[in-house]
Amino acid sequence: MGVSADAYREHLRDLSPQGPAWSREPDVFTTRLLDSWAQELARIDARVDALIDEADPRTAIELLPDWERVFGLPDECYPEAATIAERRGRLLQKIAFQGGQSPQFFIDFLAALGYPGATVTEFRPFKANSKCNAALNQGGWRFAWRIHVPISATSKRFNAVSRSNEPLDAFGDPGLACVLAKYSPAHTVLFIAYGDA
Repeated sequence: MGVSADAYREHLRDLSPQGPAWSREPDVFTTRLLDSWAQELARIDARVDALIDEADPRTAIELLPDWERVFGLPDECYPEAATIAERRGRLLQKIAFQGGQSPQFFIDFLAALGYPGATVTEFRPFKANSKCNAALNQGGWRFAWRIHVPISATSKRFNAVSRSNEPLDAFGDPGLACVLAKYSPAHTVLFIAYGDA
């Protein structure tokens, strides 16, 4: 679109009647009236262009809260994002999220959340057709599984700017546990282990 006020002014002049009451002189009332209408039409035209940008969540600013409301953001598992770019990133991640139940899905999901190197262990009870070298008791849970998150991904170490009452080393992420509990299959028992598998 992008029609300027000058172009609208010319369109309005072409559409106005001919005659002595509709003079084309710059200082007469009708020309100033058409000029004010042209300015307003150009402003509306610019707003329409901006609305087209708002229809895309990658460029939305004014309608970003509405996009977030529709997709259930901010998420109860993580605090509200601080910048517009972070908010857009979480929104796009939520829009593109397809879900899944395979171990590879959760490995890829954790990598997208910023936890690379995670692994999944599924526990299975011993059956008559199990392999000869399978353990007789693998925890006893038919639908239990464990996610191993590398400790380096969640570790917070004491450093020079830490306060004296902070622990020397802490790990874990309550937000991660919340997200995994939300997206794990409902019939399973999930455990999160921090460290190497």
